[in-house]
Amino acid sequence: MTLALTAIDIIRRKRDGGTLNDTEISWIISAYIKGQVADEQMSALLMAIFFTGMNDSEVHAWTSAMVASGKTMNLGKVSRPTVDKHSTGGVGDKISLPLAPLVASFGAAVPQLSGRGLGHTGGTLDKLESIPGWNCHLDSKQMGELLHDPGCYIAAPSTDVAPADKKLYALRDITCTVDSIPLIASSIMSKKIAEGTDALVLDVKCGSGAFMTKREDATSLARTMVQLGNDAGLKVSALITDMSSPLGNAVGNAVEVGESIEVLQGAGPDDVVELTCALAAEMLSLAGIDIDDPGKNLRNGKAYDTWVKMVQAQGGNPFAPLPHARHSDTMYANSHGTVSQVDALRVGLAAWRLGAGRTRKEDSVDPCAGVIVHARPGDNVTKGQPLFTLLSSSESGFDAARYELANSWQIAKESPNTPLPHTKTDASPSYSLPLIIDRVTS
Repeated sequence: MTLALTAIDIIRRKRDGGTLNDTEISWIISAYIKGQVADEQMSALLMAIFFTGMNDSEVHAWTSAMVASGKTMNLGKVSRPTVDKHSTGGVGDKISLPLAPLVASFGAAVPQLSGRGLGHTGGTLDKLESIPGWNCHLDSKQMGELLHDPGCYIAAPSTDVAPADKKLYALRDITCTVDSIPLIASSIMSKKIAEGTDALVLDVKCGSGAFMTKREDATSLARTMVQLGNDAGLKVSALITDMSSPLGNAVGNAVEVGESIEVLQGAGPDDVVELTCALAAEMLSLAGIDIDDPGKNLRNGKAYDTWVKMVQAQGGNPFAPLPHARHSDTMYANSHGTVSQVDALRVGLAAWRLGAGRTRKEDSVDPCAGVIVHARPGDNVTKGQPLFTLLSSSESGFDAARYELANSWQIAKESPNTPLPHTKTDASPSYSLPLIIDRVTS
């Protein structure tokens, strides 16, 4: 006789460090989606997983169950090779905006399903909604048309793509169980597998502004996700990249769109260009397209032309002025020296305090809010030189933002002896901690 499965038995086994089998995992995910398992019970199971972990078999089963909770998109009719990218989130991480049209400009199809920001990490959809008229909600017909021409879209996932993940993520967010490698890996990969792409490149952030602050944790997460993708038949690789300082100079929504457009027009901050081109090379390689210099389509305007077509196809006006903040405030260096730290987490929290992010998923964001970073690690500054400009539609968040930023930067009287992120120089000492820390393929 087979005993009926119960949530209590499954919670108890995981709480006590036991291993769940495929049947148990499939049942509890399905039962939770159907309302047969209460939020309180699933919260208890998530907390048990947070503390006791999951082995490879459990993570695989958990991911498969979340994929099976909804529909898998079929991109088989797309004539171009399909390849996507996913970032684990960071501060100033606007890379998807220039990356999707850049890769598409070389003949690949980029079906980019993105999300919204929560807390200090910005959301790609929030940024793009700064563009007048831009629409993130596309049906399958529109997606197919855009993958044909211009070759890319950036859109919100439909409600029937891995719906279990959406429900579980909301629960993880309010129960402090987000920072779990098995749960992060299965959350990301269930959506990407259900998306139907042939290949996927992962940008796994490491540093103060990332979920994974330690390199070994970032590497473990990357390997777990790569294996999940390979098991599902995807070609997957991962780059582990530095997130100890913000990416680029702009942190927020409209300001990051503006900086992305600069990159697409052949300019923009060096670190944003470097990471965009590195991820583009990785994506094009997985798609079977041999390009020795992805940056050439930034310089010759082809990527920007693709961006214009994509924005217009999604209802936006790529030439309209972006929202502009009514209020601004500037913070200045209090001494001479070399900037030795600009902490990504603190800058992200400052932007959040100004209204660029949200506390709850249902909160709205201020498209004008953000922080402009004027000096980066390795830069020489003089007393009274601007370090940050704060932007917002309201002055109410300035005090809190200034408090966050006051703890975000350090100025050394002499050049520090340790490498600093994102900065290149031919002088000695070398500020050469690589932006791209490692590559994981298995």
